Amino acid sequence: ARNVRALSDALDTMPFNRNIEIGRVALCNLKADKRYGKLLVIVDIIDQNRVLVDAPGVKRDVISLRRVAITDLKVDIERACDGAALEAAMKSADVAGKWAASAWGKKIARQDARANLTDFERFKVAVARTKRSALVKKALAA
Repeated sequence: ARNVRALSDALDTMPFNRNIEIGRVALCNLKADKRYGKLLVIVDIIDQNRVLVDAPGVKRDVISLRRVAITDLKVDIERACDGAALEAAMKSADVAGKWAASAWGKKIARQDARANLTDFERFKVAVARTKRSALVKKALAA
């Protein structure tokens, strides 16, 4: 009985909770893939290495688990549901809003914003950084 209790306590406090499951939201992280940077939902599990993914605006397709990063987000769907049901479930779960509010989503948005700066915008950032550095040095010297 003591071993069972210890096992149940260990399962309750397991650090890993991003399981591969139906409805789990994943981010495509392979740059060579046309779905790079898109949020995909696992619709079906094919085998140990591949899953069937779908999302609004993305063609339902098989993808290797090596090409996706599993997120904490999950959508309540049935196995192999149709596109309309998936879209409705994603809307009701506010996947896009939760992703944009997450630290991971903010980091990627920040990286995209910096990558899309024009030359003049990069110059303004550099000038602002120089001014801030001067203010910090002046405050530390005083």
